[in-house]
Amino acid sequence: MTVQSVRTGGRIVLNVEIPARKPWSAIIRKGQTLRITDSHGQQAVDTLFYCASDFGERYSGQDTLRAQGSAYVGLGTRIMSNEGRVMLRVTADSCGLHDTSAGACSCESNTVRFGHQTRYQHACRENFVIEAAKYGMSKRDIVPNLNFFMNVTIDPAGNFTVVDGVSKPGDVIELVAEMDVLCLISNCPQINNPCNGFFPTPVQVTIFDVAIVEPEA
Repeated sequence: MTVQSVRTGGRIVLNVEIPARKPWSAIIRKGQTLRITDSHGQQAVDTLFYCASDFGERYSGQDTLRAQGSAYVGLGTRIMSNEGRVMLRVTADSCGLHDTSAGACSCESNTVRFGHQTRYQHACRENFVIEAAKYGMSKRDIVPNLNFFMNVTIDPAGNFTVVDGVSKPGDVIELVAEMDVLCLISNCPQINNPCNGFFPTPVQVTIFDVAIVEPEA
């Protein structure tokens, strides 16, 4: 079940639009809420989290899946670190489909999957490297990421396919930070598969100082 939160308090610390195809990053303090809004619908938002005090501790897809017993992220999901600690908790989700398996597009993977003519198209991995460099990290610090609002079907054999997104304009996911975290986002530039409806669009990111959420069914 997904819910749309009703916020009854909390100062807006940051409210920014991430342009189509672009990277973004910020520190989210413990107790603050991160809201990501898919402004136009069907836009994949590739996301990484790092412990703000030790970048060696970072989001772990394996630990997150193991803790939830689910291949997808949704309401109530605990975003886990490679140290087995809870980094963030999903407190609201009006979409219901968020991927943990397909990773980020790169120039190399574009070439393999879609042909050499795509080699020089910008990709999420490059966006992550640009943002990570601002904090002294390098390409080797980019780990498998979350893909908010990205629809990836998994068959009984474990094969997965990126298919048309189901997120609607204005859909949101909200996460409360359980520690100070660095958030890196690549507003996915992919145009060769349907993760963005073949047309990347802006998304909105809002950070609230106090996470007070009253869910409605």
